[in-house]
Amino acid sequence: MAAQGTCSTSPSNVSPTSVSPPGPPPTPPPTSTAISKFPVESKASSLSPLPRSTCREDLLPLAVFYGPLDAKNPLLASCEKEIQELLGFMKRKTALATTEEQEHEFHRRCATSLFNIWTKYAPRLPAAYYNEKLLKVGDRLCEMKFHALSGRNICNYQLVCDSDVNLQNKESVAQCLHILSSLRLIMQVALPQEQLCWIIFNGTIYIYTICRKLMIVGHSSKALEYLLWASVCMESSVPLLSIRYLTWRATLYTAVCQCYYDCQAGVHGEAFARRALAKIDELRQLELMSSSQSQEESRGYYREATIKMAVMIFKRGVFESRRKNKSFFRPNIRVNLREAQTLLWPRTVTEQLLDEMFDSTASRFLAVLEALSDSNRRTLQTGPVVTDEVEVRDVVSELFIAGKELLIMSNTSADGMLDFPKSSLLELIIRRKNVISVDAAVKFIKLAFTYEEWSLFESVAGQLIDFLQRQDDPEFKKAEKDLILLLAIEPLINVKRNKGLIFPLENYKGGQVYGKKIALHDTSVKTCGYSEDIFHLAATLYSCVCGSPQNAQPDKEIVVDMIMFLWQKCKVGIQRVNVSGNDYAKFTQKISTNKVFLFVSLHMLFVIANLICDAHFKPKFSLFTHPHNYQYYSLNVVVSEPFL
Repeated sequence: MAAQGTCSTSPSNVSPTSVSPPGPPPTPPPTSTAISKFPVESKASSLSPLPRSTCREDLLPLAVFYGPLDAKNPLLASCEKEIQELLGFMKRKTALATTEEQEHEFHRRCATSLFNIWTKYAPRLPAAYYNEKLLKVGDRLCEMKFHALSGRNICNYQLVCDSDVNLQNKESVAQCLHILSSLRLIMQVALPQEQLCWIIFNGTIYIYTICRKLMIVGHSSKALEYLLWASVCMESSVPLLSIRYLTWRATLYTAVCQCYYDCQAGVHGEAFARRALAKIDELRQLELMSSSQSQEESRGYYREATIKMAVMIFKRGVFESRRKNKSFFRPNIRVNLREAQTLLWPRTVTEQLLDEMFDSTASRFLAVLEALSDSNRRTLQTGPVVTDEVEVRDVVSELFIAGKELLIMSNTSADGMLDFPKSSLLELIIRRKNVISVDAAVKFIKLAFTYEEWSLFESVAGQLIDFLQRQDDPEFKKAEKDLILLLAIEPLINVKRNKGLIFPLENYKGGQVYGKKIALHDTSVKTCGYSEDIFHLAATLYSCVCGSPQNAQPDKEIVVDMIMFLWQKCKVGIQRVNVSGNDYAKFTQKISTNKVFLFVSLHMLFVIANLICDAHFKPKFSLFTHPHNYQYYSLNVVVSEPFL
């Protein structure tokens, strides 16, 4: 038959009886055991691709000759092995093509090698199997392309963060927005194909990672549209509507709401939260019809997502419900907040609303924290809420009254001191516990400092420091340093020694001093014109930064603001010393009395500022490390906010 010189071009024209002589089955054709060498070393052969089919392949037995068309069929197994080895080689070696010419040559060789595999097996495979395998390989190549593009975007983002960690340059922000647009385009192409849902899922993680960075540095308005896109993608991909992805969806929903609130568009934030609640309820109804998952397990997912959205609704609703309607007159129903603090819960309209919307102390405390939080306000930017509306100021005070009462009711131990569990606030919320976590208490007391509720701040901060000093966790040590610094600067901010509206804890002993107080024995400091509190702040700041390990450094924002505060004080001293020659004799005494303070304080500031530029305060905004294989993975997402 070979001498006839004819070749069959279709596998349907060849049968086992026409090409196989009687006797035992022939040995299957040899397979490539080193396919990774094929596109690299066999350059000559790759330059001369074989035609669609050859006489040699047409004369060999068909796949059905070896038995059923399953994984045990040697011809099918050989074909599958060669394809997988080539795809694996392409996935591993793509990064080696650095120049455009090398990349073109790599793609040419890989394409030729894949074509040779098709022409080798096409005449011997059933048409249906061949077409199905061809489509699957095409999908894999498409997935590899998406994967490579996504990886390139994330690498570019990491390079941006390495060169400008705080995105202070406009070019860095523009690059981040370009990366976000590229990710959105990739997801848009992949969205109609359900088998590529892993690209959608990973894309939402990448978008959230970059957008959280933008939100932290004050670009929430730019991040909003991309977070909205990520949320809609999670709703549009059928495989991602599973209950296991509800927690991640709720995280995206919360980020969108926070963007709206950061942009002073609370009405849209509340509307989006209500929309998200409706979507969560739709999923609940679908799950009740299918009953495919444990009710107890799914109940926790729904509870977490629902409470997050309820908190976003409460954040605006607690204020809007109290604003006066300008269209008609209504009598003033304000209560005496000092007297209300001696009554039993619920004592105010705010506490009644907390009872109606939330069913545990942990969830109510989270609502209080989020209602008081303002991302546009730094911790040391102290002062009452800026508004002319008395009702809004009353709500802020009522929130602090409620927060203090929740803290006392849930976390007071037998000896009258505050004690805290090991769990996070979110874990306590899911388990419906009537107790508050220590990280939530620390955030609450920082808010008391910002809003100048001094009595509440001093009394709770003292007990928190006592608790934190007994813990070994680096995060607790970091929180301890933050509170010590705030206590050190409080006398310099609260110069009028105001107490605030909220009463201190009952067992609070005024006048407690926390932190190591560094004494200066030079008598000139006592007459230098600076208060002892200023030097104590400088010494405390120096001790907390330079004496703390890298994983227990105080909050960078607080440290920077305190450096600026101290610099303003030193600047005044330098201006006093820097006088003209004619006035030198007049200011000789002032120079001698100020020089010790100036020298010590400036030395501390230089050391601390140098540390800020050092690796201590250059943690990378780490990416979410998720495998990018062709299956789904459980979420292990660490968001920037501590509770939502």
